[in-house]
Amino acid sequence: RPSWLGVDASNSTGTTIAVEADGTALGTITVADAVRETSAEAIRSFHELGLEPILLTGDAQAVADRVAAEVGITKVHAEVTPERKLQVINELQDQGLIVAMVGDGVNDAAALAGADLGIAMGAGTDVAIAAADVTLVGNDVRSAATAVRLSRATLRTIKGNLAWAFGYNIAAIPLAASGFLNPLIAGLAMAFSSVFVVTNSLRLRSFTP
Repeated sequence: RPSWLGVDASNSTGTTIAVEADGTALGTITVADAVRETSAEAIRSFHELGLEPILLTGDAQAVADRVAAEVGITKVHAEVTPERKLQVINELQDQGLIVAMVGDGVNDAAALAGADLGIAMGAGTDVAIAAADVTLVGNDVRSAATAVRLSRATLRTIKGNLAWAFGYNIAAIPLAASGFLNPLIAGLAMAFSSVFVVTNSLRLRSFTP
């Protein structure tokens, strides 16, 4: 009857578990999380967006280093507790950085809540989803980069609408108050302003990941 002898988390390829039966060592089993094929692409997308990805994990240092090298991450914090994850995020915030955290587990909840932007994966735990600001549909990390792109496009649209609205009113109100602007023309201009804002916002419908 097999039983577990012990765990060696220092293996560079994964976690090694020794197995024995009736006092006799049978061998070892090495288990490791498989890196998703899309993870490296997601990290490249973060770099293209000007973001610096950092790996925070409770896994052993050797395992974390292997995964980071495979996907293209250069900064790694391994063997960290949930409290340490939050501490790392707070340290980055103290440096004046805006920090986003992507996680899906119970151990990520504190970090998700403490980050400037907490992003939970849709297939994650209920605790992680409740602690996050944004929940992504599915379990593809590339969706996080898409969410950042969409949010930036939305912010640009908002700024454009505000710039037009303020500029229009600053120019038109004094003219109308001074009697240089016909009320009919002013009404048409106001209607055109509303149409412009709505049309400009509808451009977001053409956003593609």
